[in-house]
Amino acid sequence: MRQAGADGAVTEKSTRVTLRPATDWHRRNFLAEVLIPSLFTKRSGENTIPRFPKIRPGQFCITWIGHASFLIQTHDRNILVDPNWAKWLKVIKRLKRPGIELHHLPEIDLVLVTHAHFDHLDRRTLRRIASDQPIVVPVGVGTLVHDLGFHIVHELDYWQSVPLDGLQISLTPCHHWGARFLADLHRGFGGFVIEVNGRSIFHCGDSAYFPGFKEIGERLDIEIALLPIGAYDPPSGREVHMNPEEAVQAFLELNAKKLVPMHYGTFRLGYEPLDEPLTRLLARAREAGIHDDVLVMTEGRPVVL
Repeated sequence: MRQAGADGAVTEKSTRVTLRPATDWHRRNFLAEVLIPSLFTKRSGENTIPRFPKIRPGQFCITWIGHASFLIQTHDRNILVDPNWAKWLKVIKRLKRPGIELHHLPEIDLVLVTHAHFDHLDRRTLRRIASDQPIVVPVGVGTLVHDLGFHIVHELDYWQSVPLDGLQISLTPCHHWGARFLADLHRGFGGFVIEVNGRSIFHCGDSAYFPGFKEIGERLDIEIALLPIGAYDPPSGREVHMNPEEAVQAFLELNAKKLVPMHYGTFRLGYEPLDEPLTRLLARAREAGIHDDVLVMTEGRPVVL
C-alpha cells in the first residue's frame, strides 16, 4: 500500500550514492584483511533473558538488539526496526550475538524496515516475526516482504507519513542506496521518525552524512536520534556510511536531545576495527561538549527514557 502525499506534491529524492568504487579500492584486500580473519574470530556477546520494565504513558523503552536492530516500546505498543537475527550476511560472519533471543521478544505490533540491504532486511527473521501485523517500508521494498505474513504493507516516499494506532510514522531522506542486487536500483531507502504523545525517536537508517539532516531537524522535532557510526571504511572506498565525527555533526544539525550510536560492533562491513567507531565517537562528543547527550547502549539491556 503506497501512501499519497497530503498535498499531492512530488517529493524530492535525496542524492543516491553512486555504485562506482573509489579509484584506489583495489589497493587493499578485504578478503585477506577482514573476511578470512573474521571466520576464525569467536562470536562475542551473551543472549540474556530480558527484563522489560513497566512503561508508563509518555515513556519510551529502547532495547538495542545489535547492529541497526532495535525494539522500541511505548506503554501499549512494541515496534521493531530493521530486525536481523542472522548469523551470516552471505559470507560475512556475525561477530556479536543478538542481545536477546528472538523468541524472548514481546508480541510485536509494528515492524519498520529502512531499506532492502541484507543487514537491514533479513527475510528469515521477518518471517519469524510476522504475525498479521503491519510493516512499513520505503517505496519499492514492499515486494520483498508482502509474502512473509504481515497484515498490510505500507510503502512510504520521503516526507510521507502513516498513522498507526496512535503512532505517527514518517519516512525521511537519507544519503545511501537501496538496491538488494545490482538489478533492483528502483528500491527506496530512508530513515523513520516515530512520534507518539509529543515525543519522537529518529532511526536514520544507513545514511552517509549529507546536508539533509539540517532539513530533517527543521521539519520534525527530533528528540532521540539513533545514528550509525560504523562501516565508514568500506572495501569499495565509497562514502556510504557516516563516520563517528559526522554522526556528531548530524546530531547537532538535527537539534536532537539524545544520541544513541548504532551500526557498529556486530558485522565487519569495513576495514576499521570493531571497537574503533565508539572510541572515536566519544572523543568527538567530548570535544563538541555533548558527551552527556550520548547514550551508549549494551545489546539486550532495555533503557527507559
